[in-house]
Amino acid sequence: MLDLSHIINLPLAWGGIIAIAVFMYVFLDGFDLGVGILFPFAPSDACRKRMINSIAPFWDSNETWLVLGGGGIFAAFPLAYSILMPALYLPIMLMLACLIFRGVAFEFQFKAKSHKAIKMWEYTFHFSSILAAFFQGLMLGTIVQGISVTNNAFSGGPFDWISAFSFMSGLAVVFGYALMGANWIIYKTEGATQEWARKCSTYVSIYVLAFMGLVSLWMPYINEGVSHRWFSFPNILFLSPIPIAVAVIFFMHERALKQKKELAPFLLSIALFALNFFGLAISIWPWLVPYKVDLWQAAAAPESQSILLIGTAILLPIILSYTAYAYYVFRGKVSEKNMYHH
Repeated sequence: MLDLSHIINLPLAWGGIIAIAVFMYVFLDGFDLGVGILFPFAPSDACRKRMINSIAPFWDSNETWLVLGGGGIFAAFPLAYSILMPALYLPIMLMLACLIFRGVAFEFQFKAKSHKAIKMWEYTFHFSSILAAFFQGLMLGTIVQGISVTNNAFSGGPFDWISAFSFMSGLAVVFGYALMGANWIIYKTEGATQEWARKCSTYVSIYVLAFMGLVSLWMPYINEGVSHRWFSFPNILFLSPIPIAVAVIFFMHERALKQKKELAPFLLSIALFALNFFGLAISIWPWLVPYKVDLWQAAAAPESQSILLIGTAILLPIILSYTAYAYYVFRGKVSEKNMYHH
């Protein structure tokens, strides 16, 4: 059978693919979840219509990356999947339910006729966006904190995901998505909607910085290995550019808002997420189930990973090309006119 393990480190390659898929999901679905989080606070119905129109062509395709990430873990790292799924079963199901309700609400608010029905679907869209983001952050916090594993199987309880750190992580993701959503609105709208979004971005960025500081200070106390990796010598010298870069990018973000730039705040908020993602990867490397199972221990058979890799190498460029083309076609500003359903 096909085996590429003699020419490529398959677990490492698949770890990279899954990391890319997760980051693409956070980046792409993050800003449209952020729009939903901010949705009811917009100053007028016209502003809310512009916000909906800004994500209408993209929101469902953005979730493709969630499928790729989850499916990749299932196929390429079955041991990790068998541990993570029972540990996170309830928050995963709740997150997926929120995404389903969010999709239904997105469609039905275009179909509703009465003011009461429209408001009901708008608030469903809002709260399901908040909760989907919160459960994503909660699961991330649970994974980083560590999962009980005995004999390569989950050995904890059904509510181990409930902790102070996981809840804090959930709130951090909500505010992080809200920041990206506000910056996306700045980029895609103009006038009163854009000015309101600029104020939201300035306000939310303070909370994002605070949560980033909390996570950075808390994580070294979670695991001794994380503390040693960041604060031992000479690691502290090699890794110090990361928090410095975060501070510089945050300063540039605030400056771009004051200078009323349109695209720069959005790109800089993505850079903030990328640096946080990179820092998280450094903290938990090489664990796929921190701090019990690494990439190589969790990997499927080389033949399975080889076949999957070839299929992914064909499909991934197609997905990337389609995504880039969609954003190119629907570039430019949006209005409050109904551009989604006719």
